[in-house]
Amino acid sequence: MPNRVAEGKGGSGQSGRDGVGSRRVRSTYGTRYEEDAGRLAAIVDRTGRAWARLAWDGDRLVELRVSHAGGDVVVDGVIARDPLLGDAHAIRAGAAVTAMSALDWRGPSEIPTIAAPGRLPPGAGGALLDAIAVLAARAGVPALRYAGPYPTPALWRALARSFRTAGTEAAFTAELIPRAARLARDPIPIDFLPAPCERVAIPGGHAELRDGVERVVLDGVGYEPGGSPARLVPDAGGVRAEIWFGDAPYAHVATLGPDGAVTSGPHAIPPCESRVLGAEFPPPLALALAELVAEAVPAPLADDARAHLASRPIRWADLGARAAAARPDELCVHAALWERIGPLGLGRLALALAEALAPAVTAAVVAAVLEARDG
Repeated sequence: MPNRVAEGKGGSGQSGRDGVGSRRVRSTYGTRYEEDAGRLAAIVDRTGRAWARLAWDGDRLVELRVSHAGGDVVVDGVIARDPLLGDAHAIRAGAAVTAMSALDWRGPSEIPTIAAPGRLPPGAGGALLDAIAVLAARAGVPALRYAGPYPTPALWRALARSFRTAGTEAAFTAELIPRAARLARDPIPIDFLPAPCERVAIPGGHAELRDGVERVVLDGVGYEPGGSPARLVPDAGGVRAEIWFGDAPYAHVATLGPDGAVTSGPHAIPPCESRVLGAEFPPPLALALAELVAEAVPAPLADDARAHLASRPIRWADLGARAAAARPDELCVHAALWERIGPLGLGRLALALAEALAPAVTAAVVAAVLEARDG
């Protein structure tokens, strides 16, 4: 059992891979970094929720178990041979099994490659990356790089929540298709400095805090500053989690204090009432949107995104907290966009629709690329 708790802001001390005298990770919002014989044994928030548990056998990691909304993801510390990754660790998430490139868990110096990232449930990858960021920070590792074939927009966003970087998403994703095609393992020259967040369990999800509340997840939807449509808006030192369509809020979902505690909500998102619900977009609008979305997605995905939109209908729907969704045989867009932005003119509406569709189409295209590789 853990016999020591490391808490407090920052700290000096020698960095070293033996764990003893490791740097303390900043704890501003009540997170406990529990230790056992100088090794990180658990990351526990102020509510008692364990976000990560680690078991060691001397210098060797036996198991890392990270928690997310759908359950636990378990990384086996044993190193085995994987046909894609070479030395690797097995990962289990419920019935799903994949692998990740082997790490020196005493001080991770590389962002791992996941063999089949699509097999992990939503949120699992971010939870794993944050635990890796904590371990790297404790060991004094100055920066990590990604040396894998899948520099996706989703990976970039997950990394941004647990690391700092001077790089850009465009540079990180620029070679996505060529790297996936050749299963690249050379590092991308972008440094990621460990800067883990503190996760705090709240009703319906969790809050992520570094310099205040930076992200809130409620019912599987992430709310961030400037997000669309799920957005965090400053509110008396804390934040309001809201849904925005156009230039005005559509629904208030929750209010959180500066420490991430919920002070109001979560509230249900009201149903959308619109005469266009279920209606299919006319072909000329769908064609125009294909071009606009191709310009909005990462450049390597433009042709695939254009083809994706051209091959399936687009319909109006009530999507709750999401602006758009990619379903197996169709794309759906929240009808609130028609009600809020349609009266402002077709040009403004088309731009808003492209902005809404781009993330959903990007995710669908990346999933198709990875599925084709696995096939």
